[in-house]
Amino acid sequence: MELSEFEENIGYVFKNKNLLINALTHTSYANERGLASNEKLEFLGDAILEFVSSEYLYKNYNHLKEGEMTKVRASVVCEDSLYKLALRLNFSDFLYLGKSEIVSHGKTRPAILADSVEAVIAAMYLDGGLENVKEFIINNLKNEIEISSKSVGNKDYKTVLQEKLQTQKIANIEYEIIKESGPDHNKLFTAQVKFNGKVLATGTGKSKKSAEMQAARKCTF
Repeated sequence: MELSEFEENIGYVFKNKNLLINALTHTSYANERGLASNEKLEFLGDAILEFVSSEYLYKNYNHLKEGEMTKVRASVVCEDSLYKLALRLNFSDFLYLGKSEIVSHGKTRPAILADSVEAVIAAMYLDGGLENVKEFIINNLKNEIEISSKSVGNKDYKTVLQEKLQTQKIANIEYEIIKESGPDHNKLFTAQVKFNGKVLATGTGKSKKSAEMQAARKCTF
């Protein structure tokens, strides 16, 4: 696949193609070739994504309380949301992965695809400035923000799920962190929620609490 096809998908043409290549270079490929991976760009992209989504919420959803805006942002700036974005824009066709990741189907792994979105966001910012990256983020996430803003309320998703399941006589809800990944400065947690011993859903987040919240969120829709 040509990088120009990827640029067409994301609606932005890079002046510095090396930045784009770096953003699409997974650690496994970088280690095989002695190159720089996209990990540092992921770190920057995560911060940019948080800022842009926060500013957008502040300017366009002033009817929401601070805690509600935080919940909306958490539901949008998460692995699941970024993974879906990567699927829509065919990120998997352009990633540079090492042999081990290719064999283990790394191109379809949500964490890898979500991280690559953050890396591309950072690369876009470094290449073309904040306004270009704002346009990309808002165009691709505004629908998710709108949907989440309509469902957010004073109750969090864990509370909503608890009340939903309490209609049954026995409601034994358990949360468990089943995976931790990523470097210390950018940890990613995966949680699962069980109801009477049965796994209902899993969720991921930058903290244990947000991972549990994402798992509960999937059960409430």
